[in-house]
Amino acid sequence: MLQIALWKRLTILVVCLAGLALALPNAFYSRVERHNDAVTALERGSVETPDLTAGRAAWPDWLPASLMNLGLDLRGGAHLLAEVQLGDVYAGRIDGYWPEVRDTLRSLRDEVGTIRRQDGAPGTLQVRISRPEGLQAAVDAVRALAQPIVSLGGVGQNDIEVSGSGDTLTLQLSEAERAATDDRTMEQSLEIIRRRVDEAGTREPTIQRQGEDRILIQVPGIGSAQELKALIGTTARLTFHPVVSRGTDPNARVDGNQLLVRSLDDDGEFYTLERTPVVTGDDLVDSQPGFDQNGRPAVTFRFNPAGARAFGVYTAENVGAPFAIVLDEEVVTAPRINEAITGGSGQITGNFDVEEANRLAILLRAGALPAEMTFLEERTIGPQLGQDSIDAGKVASIVAMVAVVVLMIASYGLFGVFATVALGVNVLLIFGILSLIGGTLTLPGIAGIVLTIGMAVDANVLVFERIREELKTARGPARAIELGYERALSAIVDANITTFIIAVILFLLGSGPVRGFAVTLGIGILTSVFTAIFVTRLLIVLWFERRRPKQIEV
Repeated sequence: MLQIALWKRLTILVVCLAGLALALPNAFYSRVERHNDAVTALERGSVETPDLTAGRAAWPDWLPASLMNLGLDLRGGAHLLAEVQLGDVYAGRIDGYWPEVRDTLRSLRDEVGTIRRQDGAPGTLQVRISRPEGLQAAVDAVRALAQPIVSLGGVGQNDIEVSGSGDTLTLQLSEAERAATDDRTMEQSLEIIRRRVDEAGTREPTIQRQGEDRILIQVPGIGSAQELKALIGTTARLTFHPVVSRGTDPNARVDGNQLLVRSLDDDGEFYTLERTPVVTGDDLVDSQPGFDQNGRPAVTFRFNPAGARAFGVYTAENVGAPFAIVLDEEVVTAPRINEAITGGSGQITGNFDVEEANRLAILLRAGALPAEMTFLEERTIGPQLGQDSIDAGKVASIVAMVAVVVLMIASYGLFGVFATVALGVNVLLIFGILSLIGGTLTLPGIAGIVLTIGMAVDANVLVFERIREELKTARGPARAIELGYERALSAIVDANITTFIIAVILFLLGSGPVRGFAVTLGIGILTSVFTAIFVTRLLIVLWFERRRPKQIEV
């Protein structure tokens, strides 16, 4: 019998309604944005980037509000490809070890004699001692300074390698630490760039790592590539302040010597701080994830000599009091001083896991880019090109849909109408999924949607042709429809699996426009199979149960 269980009907209906609810905000916000842009242009005599604030305010809170992003080729903006000079970081890390190495060897003066730093290869620290017979003792003492690497690929390994030859000790980063340093440097660069770009008020920039040492930066809605470069080059403000109090009142009264600063992780928490910082980010040499004496994840930091003296005096006088680490006028963390920190380095402990410790270390280092960046590509794309592309894509989509609708109705009559309704549901599901995952719609992505519209009815064609064949056996309309779906299923699955595999390969191996095409094509294949097998069949079953026809024409 031609039947669909009630729970299956409800599931199909829920999926369709969910697709509608997820896709609808895109159309609703676009109307609000055009209205706001027109008002802004009349009042200010200029055209500005659309603002979603009014649209979000008018949209009901209980409905989904995720939006599909427009790519750079549709909205216009700036494109940069930057290369991070990772080699510069090694030299800085090695220079940071010199004070500890010097103090360690000074404690062994009777064995190693005098010590003197020598010029060495880039990324190495070479120290010459006056008593070569004490070289092994010097190597062992410096090796004791090694710390375990906090990264998945460096578990069980140390951060430095120490060797000796003749009267010279050589220290350099281990290979595992170099790899971990590269990853941290790229993460830090990504974090800094993201913070800088987010301050511009642009929506959904694309900031991602490419390869070992390159970063792709695409910001829709920004004026030019030069403007974006200037924005990225802005230096963050990192300061360390005494904490006066903390609370939840955003309007708390402060005097002229105090600041009221919001917490980075908790929007409802505010700190009252002394206006004059103890030290600033200019004094911070390094910040790395590590472990405390109990083996728990922590964050270590190190100041330069001037910062170390100022911080040592302050912590000695304020044991037990909290101090705030402020980045760009937001409190990153406010740890309590457990003891005087006089050596220029300290440790922040808390309820961290390894990932949180890495994140905090990145934030503490986010005051300045860790290494010089060379811009390999610079492009500015005008917004008018994007609007032309959107208009052309709309026309192409409408033409494709109309052509498919006319052909299906002409070929299959009422069953073609059912396929047409399913086609509309298919398009809604595509936009709904793109909105749900925060996908970016590009010009090649529009091409993928247009192609999907043309391919979407293939499965219905297979089913309908199979139903025609079954009707010739005089089995009756209900049995013919049931057998048509059952016997066409394998052909539908085989045909779409091969195309989906191609879409996956394009996504994995391609980049940029190719991936945009692959995303919409892959999603379109999944939604097409769903609408053809379930939505169209549900429509036919509902019609059949209502009319109970003795004969049907397909």
